[in-house]
Amino acid sequence: MRFWCFVCMFCVGAINLVGVPLNLSAQGTLPIPSIQEGDGEGLVTKTEELEEGVTNTWRVHMNLFMRLGIAAAIIIVQALLIRLVWYLFKKLQNKVALYGQAHFKPLIIKQYRLLDTNQMLNMVFFLLRILQFVVIIFQLYLTLPLIFSLFEPTKHLASTLFGYILNPLRSTFWTIISYIPNLITIIIIIIIARYTLRTIKFFTTQIEKGKLVIPGFYPDWAEPTFNILRVLLYAFTIIVIYPNLPNSDSAVFQGVSVFVGIIFSLGSSSIIGNLVAGIVITYMRPFTIGDRIKLNDVTGFVVEKSATVTRLRTHKNEFVTFPNMMLLTSSITNYNFSAAEKEDGLILHADVTMGYGVPWPKVHEILLTAAAKTNYVLKKPKPYVLQTALNDFYACYEINIYVKAVDKVPRIYSNLYENLQDGFKAANIDLTAPSYQIYMPANSGVEIPENTPPHHE
Repeated sequence: MRFWCFVCMFCVGAINLVGVPLNLSAQGTLPIPSIQEGDGEGLVTKTEELEEGVTNTWRVHMNLFMRLGIAAAIIIVQALLIRLVWYLFKKLQNKVALYGQAHFKPLIIKQYRLLDTNQMLNMVFFLLRILQFVVIIFQLYLTLPLIFSLFEPTKHLASTLFGYILNPLRSTFWTIISYIPNLITIIIIIIIARYTLRTIKFFTTQIEKGKLVIPGFYPDWAEPTFNILRVLLYAFTIIVIYPNLPNSDSAVFQGVSVFVGIIFSLGSSSIIGNLVAGIVITYMRPFTIGDRIKLNDVTGFVVEKSATVTRLRTHKNEFVTFPNMMLLTSSITNYNFSAAEKEDGLILHADVTMGYGVPWPKVHEILLTAAAKTNYVLKKPKPYVLQTALNDFYACYEINIYVKAVDKVPRIYSNLYENLQDGFKAANIDLTAPSYQIYMPANSGVEIPENTPPHHE
């Protein structure tokens, strides 16, 4: 009997050393019977209680070892899963690399290369790497609560960690469910706005093609008008959708909206001015794309007319950009208006000076003959000559011709000058006009005023 008592006391002491409490009775302690002399009748009963206590102690140890084994198994399985995730993402990265080299094309916007193939692949690899770490972190986050739930002292940590995920998911789920009516309203508004925009686009296309004619409304007004209506429709749609957005009535949401509005208004004053000027110019119709115009001192062809700027291409292939606000305060000469079907044509002129020794009818004949030989000159109306001045030593003549090929004006002028030189040379007339200067000796006795120009001396 004493031997079994010693064994029981040794086991209890060993268990207490490893820090495992014995939860074998209702009070959570192992009942250790006291043996007193003369208590022979209850000795057998006490021995049986000790044997039961030892059995329960080993059962507790076995339960602890099983939980530790389960935890170790979970850790091993999780390590294998992490290894599998690394392997799968590595295979996926190789597949993406092969597919990207064969199918990815450089991202080009208006002849500007934003991303080449290698840069796009690197961006995809970066996103895959982020997704890989997110998956691994999520696995670890699920593993820790499972391990903590195996042991009594850490069960509350497991429920806390699970709550960090489940509570936001539950809150998000019920928020989405309660927002479904507003979401349906927004979808209906967007569908109505979309089909309204398609209807407007249909009429715009018909007007541009000339199939739909509205008196006083020019076809080139169709696209700008559509853009204006589209902006107004978008603004109206946003205003209608705004009250149905989540937390639209919160002070933070309203404060951000006001802040964005202030930043936009302060930073876009010149842009708004150019936009308004672009709209005014559109409906003024001073020119269209392809017209040859003169804007201030620059002459060229209109190659772009956007909402904010207008670009010209000169005859020297130079591209000049003008803000639309500048156009409203500048003089614009449109040469294409004179070349329209209802007009006689654009009048080009060249000045010639000739001495009085050459009869003016002869000069007129040479000028008209040179004009008739010039390319792109109209037969009707006929070229004509004006005498613009009678100076001291020569007369001034002006030859005027009608043309409609306004895009070839420099070439027409060049050909006209060539024909004028050939005409005067064929008539043995020198194109140089006489000019006389009088040189007086210093001892001539004539006093020259101090303010007399040098060429009068």
